[in-house]
Parts: sequence; structure tokens; C-alpha cells
Amino acid sequence: MSTSFYQYSFQELQELCQSRQIPVASARLLFNWYYKKNRRDEYGRQELSQKARAFVYENFNFDLPQIDFIQQSQDLTVKFLFELHDGMKVESVLIPFQKKYTLCLSSQVGCGMNCAFCFTGKQGFTRHLKTEEIIGQFLQAKKWLTENRPEDDKILNIVFMGQGEPLHNFDSVKKATEIFLSQHGLSLAPHKITISTSGYLPGLKRWKEEMPNVNIALSLHSPFEAKRNELIPINRKFPLEEVLPIVAAIPQGEKRFATFEYLLIKNFNDSDEDAHATGKLLQDKKAFINLIPFNPFPESPFERPEKATVERFRDILKTYDVPVTIRTTKGDEILAACGQLNTKSKSSASSLEV
Repeated sequence: MSTSFYQYSFQELQELCQSRQIPVASARLLFNWYYKKNRRDEYGRQELSQKARAFVYENFNFDLPQIDFIQQSQDLTVKFLFELHDGMKVESVLIPFQKKYTLCLSSQVGCGMNCAFCFTGKQGFTRHLKTEEIIGQFLQAKKWLTENRPEDDKILNIVFMGQGEPLHNFDSVKKATEIFLSQHGLSLAPHKITISTSGYLPGLKRWKEEMPNVNIALSLHSPFEAKRNELIPINRKFPLEEVLPIVAAIPQGEKRFATFEYLLIKNFNDSDEDAHATGKLLQDKKAFINLIPFNPFPESPFERPEKATVERFRDILKTYDVPVTIRTTKGDEILAACGQLNTKSKSSASSLEV
């Protein structure tokens, strides 16, 4: 029975070749063809030795998630609905900026965190994505860009902010990140990859020793335990007082940093009191705050605050010398913005354009 080529890191592929007495250089040739060149045909295998070619034919498959639907918004955001080998579906989003793209990846089918502000959480958790299913989202999105927008087909940033809690699926996310970073493959820079977490402590405890040197983003959303409990239920099990020291201890570099995401919800966590408490919480830390005005989704009880409220919140945070920006909302008209992904929603799938 064949296994997916895309489940192997470069080191694992080298070790596999060595164990089968196949030239180790075969790993470099395969990574170059299927990642750097993003090819699907078999022509690139001709450079392999006869034994290596036979091994590849007999043991690997190169199947990728299939694009089920595609939806594009007026701001050029693209949302993909991918169908996996077992019929499960996930969404990922291409977000445009200056003729380049950030790709927002999913790490699970659904999500078990049940955050109150997130549409994905409403569909519950089904299963983790395999490494090849995470990688496949990237390769298919890149292929679509090359075929449909060849003049600006560069994906320079990856954010694990789609469906699922990435650190709940630590092993697959870690290996996918290693493949994204490999100089023999996709060659992304470490500071161009961000992994977001709601504060899943078991994964955070593994990060320092195991995760490649990429950016971390923590969903903060409130400095007050009662409010954070309401928004992020796992805060009751993994409170901020335990999570923040671990995030602060994660190694950072000149271009790598910890981001604290703060979702602003009208008349819930957008007051001056909330802003001052957040500033005091983060003022002595090497922190960057990303303010995200709430993105509505069907049957949500929350509302987006007024622009003036968002700007006032930002200005208060600045008095604590904490770097802060307001995230520009993109793709909300097609439910592709932060917190809006849900593959079980009729409004998420039925209106999609092939």
C-alpha cells in the first residue's frame, strides 16, 4: 500500500532512501520537483536511478486534497473548500497584500476548543489533519494562483489561523512547518510563518524544545479571567497565568516575535477599562498586539464595535508603549475573515463559485 510523499520531511526522506540503499540525493531531486517546482507529472523522476524510480512508483502516492469550491471576494481574497480523501472538508484562505499573498491554513476538520467568537467552533471537532493534508492546501493554492493570477502568484506568508487549534495537532503542524522551511523544498523564512493558539498548554509546553523557530500568536481577547473564560472555554483549564510565562519564554529573534491577538467585541471587551488592563498586562513583555474587530457570522450574539471605539482602544494601548496595529478585514463578504470559517455552514459552501 502506497503512502503519501508529502508526509515526509526532507530528513525523513533521506533516511528512508538510505535504509533502502537508494542514493540519498534522490530526496533532494524529489523535493525540488514536487515542492520547488510544484509539478504533478512524473518527468522529474527521470533523473532518479532505476532503483529509486521503482521504489517511488511502488511506495509513494502524490495525491493532494481536491478543490471542491472556490469563492473570491471583491478585495481579491480567495477561499478554498478542500475535500480530503475520506470526504471530510476544510477551508483555507489566500489573503492578498501588495501583489503577494498570505495563506491561512487549517490544521483540523472542525475544532474542539469551542471558542464563543469563532464559527469553526460551532461545528465541533472531527479529526486532526495529516501532514500531507496541511501541505496539500499550500500546494493546491499555489497551483491555482500560478494558473489564474500568474502576475502575482507569490505566497510569502503562512498563518495557521484557519480551522482548528494548531497545537492540538502538534506533530502534523510541526512536520508541515519543517517542510515549509526546508531549503530543498518551499524555502519559506522562519519569520514568515505564524502559528496561532488559543492557549493550548500541552502544545505550548512542547514548543520551546520541538517547534522550529517560527512566530507564535496567542489569542488573548481579554486580560480578565471571567471574560476570557466566556470567550475561550479552555481558559478555565489552562489560565493566562500559566500560559503567558510559557509564551514569553519562547525564543524570539530580530524578525520573530510573539503576537497577542485581541478580538474586539462591541460592549463586551472594548471599553477603556479593558484597554488599560491589557496594556498593563503586556507593557513589560516583548509583545505585539493585533487588534481584530469582530467579524460577524450567522447566529452569532456578538457585534463589531464602531471604528472610533477600535481606534480609541489602540490609542490607549500605545500609552503603555506596546506596539499595536488594527488588522484590516478582508474576505468577510464570503465568510473568509478571521473566525468565519465553517465547512458545515450552508452560507459557507452553497454560494461558492467553482
